[in-house]
Amino acid sequence: MKHSLLPNTDLSVSEICLGTMTWGEQNSEVEAHEQLNYAIENDANFIDTAEMYPIPANPETQGRTESYIGSWLKQTGKRKDIVLASKIAGPNRKMSHIRNPLDFSKASIEKALHDSLKRLQTDYLDLYQLHWPERHVNVFGIREYSYGRNAEWEENFEVVLDALQEFVKAGKIRYVGLSNETPWGAMKYAEIAKKDGLKMATIQNAYNLLNRRDEIALTEVLEKENYGYLAYSPLAFGVLTGKYLNNAKPEKSRVTLFPSYQRYSSDASRKATKAYHQLASEYDLSLTQLALAFVNQQPFVSSTIIGATNLQQLEENINSAMVTLSPEILRKIEAIHREQPNPAP
Repeated sequence: MKHSLLPNTDLSVSEICLGTMTWGEQNSEVEAHEQLNYAIENDANFIDTAEMYPIPANPETQGRTESYIGSWLKQTGKRKDIVLASKIAGPNRKMSHIRNPLDFSKASIEKALHDSLKRLQTDYLDLYQLHWPERHVNVFGIREYSYGRNAEWEENFEVVLDALQEFVKAGKIRYVGLSNETPWGAMKYAEIAKKDGLKMATIQNAYNLLNRRDEIALTEVLEKENYGYLAYSPLAFGVLTGKYLNNAKPEKSRVTLFPSYQRYSSDASRKATKAYHQLASEYDLSLTQLALAFVNQQPFVSSTIIGATNLQQLEENINSAMVTLSPEILRKIEAIHREQPNPAP
């Protein structure tokens, strides 16, 4: 497993990051601990969570994921062995059960951070991320930007950074980052950092063979402003494992359990998935290996966030770090991408 420093930090992270959003919904506490043990034993030291997890968002389960990680940390004493990241939820997602108001004011950040630290049973977070912007943006499967929807939003990037800076100085956060952010938002934070000093180190966005829209503009920002990129949903809700091909509905799988998760299930996505599945078969690879190796090999990706509901899946996901796609395979991936570009933004 390769490790590298996240840009502008001293955090050495594994190229595979263990995502946790199913813990507390699809996974029990025992299963969560098994996954954490397996990840550490296989040199994956980067763990990502969020105050809103598990998903789907539910008032009865909110916070369980962090609590499961916290109980593992207490039992094992391995806090210094991991790089731990969490996220504060923003507004506009109908999750008032988390906090009211659901914004990035100093008071909200303080409450969210302290609640996360308590559940995680730790004194600090290595990386604290804004889960999505306060303003309306075209993410979570929305292709077009809604012109005019932000008329009432007042720009407050400096206010948010100032609030975060206080918790960095207090030692409760080591570094800060963004999630589900756009090129404009990333540039605004970068501009302020040049003046005020606190830089957003990372951007965590959805990125996979069915959703490569960040290559259009954001990757230039990543390179020029030296952001680390954390790619989540590299298997597109499990669609890029091939298990939903031919209208299959595997028992206990995410899209079967939660039919509303249709972001990667359009006709165009199914067509592209079949093409990638055929390509993987031609080279004696699983579709999972092809999809994860593609993300791992992108020069702008700092770490790939994987999620698994059992140890067999986790093993295959972590072992994808040992798969290298040849230039020939990469050319064939690009040919499919030209035929079906970004079917699931």
